[in-house]
Amino acid sequence: MHLHTQSLSFQSSLLRHFSLSPIHLPKPQFAPPKQNPFRRISLKCSLSAVSDPATTATATTTRVVSSKNKPFPAEVARTIMELSSVGTLSTLTHEGWPVSVGVRFAVDDDGTPVLCLSDSSRQFSVDTRSSLHVQSGMRTPQLTIQGNLDKPEDGKVLKWLHSTWKKRFGEEVDENLIYVVSVERVLQMEDFMEAGAWISSSDYKQASPDPLRDFAEAFVSEINAKNMEDVYRFSNIFVDTDFQVSEAKMIWVDRLGFDMRLSCPQKGVFDVRIPFPREVTDEKGAKSSFNGMSQLAWEVEKNYVAPDFEKAKELKQISYQGL
Repeated sequence: MHLHTQSLSFQSSLLRHFSLSPIHLPKPQFAPPKQNPFRRISLKCSLSAVSDPATTATATTTRVVSSKNKPFPAEVARTIMELSSVGTLSTLTHEGWPVSVGVRFAVDDDGTPVLCLSDSSRQFSVDTRSSLHVQSGMRTPQLTIQGNLDKPEDGKVLKWLHSTWKKRFGEEVDENLIYVVSVERVLQMEDFMEAGAWISSSDYKQASPDPLRDFAEAFVSEINAKNMEDVYRFSNIFVDTDFQVSEAKMIWVDRLGFDMRLSCPQKGVFDVRIPFPREVTDEKGAKSSFNGMSQLAWEVEKNYVAPDFEKAKELKQISYQGL
């Protein structure tokens, strides 16, 4: 299954001056930047879609492919590795059976996992081929790195890896216990029950983790706690649904936009992608873009601006809840 993208173009202009009673705009939680009232706003939107042929207890999702409104799988993979520190290492035993153990890891500058393995953990493996599976906290995006479990021998490399471990965990580690998983290829999955996307070693190492990753969770929590009215308004203005949204919340934010989850008791649960008007590089830019979009949505809702755009009609339906 493939992601279907659709561009939306919003062009907003204020009404000409005429005699009206003063209008009291809603006070946003984030202080909006000063804006030129006559500027033109262009907002492009892309959403992913999937059919739900049967009602099951597991997720039914579409494969997510990269677009200009969503980070590439390699970027998502690097971001997951930067945000996580615990994964599952899988190797083969002497009997030929696969075995998995939980491990902590750090990552170096090109995303290579650095592990500290005890003597008992090292005895599990009879083959250097291994995989490291990592999931990002409470979110469903995940990845599996396939590569060789190697023991660096170069003293300078070991000291550098030791420094990488200490920076991540704030603790000393025996250099004799340091291992790395050389990245041969990566399988990145946006959700459960999907095919995912294979990433080459070079694409993974050359990609950059998302610049918003360190404050994304706090940003989402603040929006859901203080700007819920705006979140519901986004679902009505930027998305064309054939149902009444009973619950809406933001679930993630990155440099290109944010993901929302919409619920309806009769229809189910849907995830949608809402892009920013332009790429952002820091928290200030994300807040500024959110405020501008909130103002635009409010103006359209109040009929102060004609909605000169076609609403997105495609959503991604999921059949699990609570994640």
